[in-house]
Amino acid sequence: MKNNNTSTSSSGTRFQFKFRDLHPQIFMGTASDRYAGWMDQIYTRTRYKDRITRRTKKVGRANFQEETLPVESVTEYFEHFSVLEIDYTFYSLLLDPDGQPTKNFHVLKTYAQYISEKDRVVLKVPQAISAQKIRHGKSFVANANYLDPEIFTKQFYQPATDMLGASLTGMIFEQEYQRKNERKPVQELATEFDRFFDAIPNDTRYHVELRTGAYLSPPVFAVFEKHGIGQVLSHWTWLPRLKNQLAAAEGKNFNAGRHRIIRLMTPHGMRYEDAYAQAFPFDSLVQEMIQPEMIQDTVDIMRQGIEENLETSILINNRSGGNAPLIAEKIAGAFSGRV
Repeated sequence: MKNNNTSTSSSGTRFQFKFRDLHPQIFMGTASDRYAGWMDQIYTRTRYKDRITRRTKKVGRANFQEETLPVESVTEYFEHFSVLEIDYTFYSLLLDPDGQPTKNFHVLKTYAQYISEKDRVVLKVPQAISAQKIRHGKSFVANANYLDPEIFTKQFYQPATDMLGASLTGMIFEQEYQRKNERKPVQELATEFDRFFDAIPNDTRYHVELRTGAYLSPPVFAVFEKHGIGQVLSHWTWLPRLKNQLAAAEGKNFNAGRHRIIRLMTPHGMRYEDAYAQAFPFDSLVQEMIQPEMIQDTVDIMRQGIEENLETSILINNRSGGNAPLIAEKIAGAFSGRV
């Protein structure tokens, strides 16, 4: 690694990590930020000397020592990327039942201090709203607050939109994978979504990520179209490839804001804990993790979106190939015809 703006691959290719000007309708970013592994790529090492937070994270049966930069590093992040997915909001609401700020509220408020009007943020909606089941101890139990419109509106939507304003360009409702013997009928799921989106504030920034391929179906898409909800295209363990997810919707974009979100999360067939272990410490590409169809499908969908006058956000997780900035460079190179 040479400096904060360029690095050199083993083949001698120089990377600039500048993605803000790819195309007026294309927004390249990552799923989460502040990784110390991105030092000398996205972050200037000398800015954060002695300011790195370390914590032990258990993934599967292994422990990993994670290193994280301070929140203010998001200013430098946005020198390179045009959109950021803040995903920690998935794990907790912003306000408690009494309307008091939670820890996540305070972290998001700190982020908001460093985000300018020209920066774009996508938030994960808390699993307390979007998940059918919630982990309780070592097992999963039915979520009593599943698709509760009042909890969503008062404890997440209102504080989030107040804090981020126009910078908030998307909200992702991620629903976990449902095993075949536990799945509810597709029409029942569609009816639940219809009831929920009918009861919450009308907004063009909603997107749903369904991690059960069987739910990518006409009844669900009909509800998305009715309410202007985006279908998140997700490169994830058990989902079909990106182009097939789009084909299931007959190539349509349902989001009323004409915004499409692509999330590159894990290689197909690879579980979260295995992808994390292979990608850690997220400072370089892991070539055997990179699946060529992920890159090609992403680029094809980006180009299709431009033809259809859509805005497309690409959100890249380290777990999809080791290092999100270098994966972004691969996609940008393919999109621009450099590779």
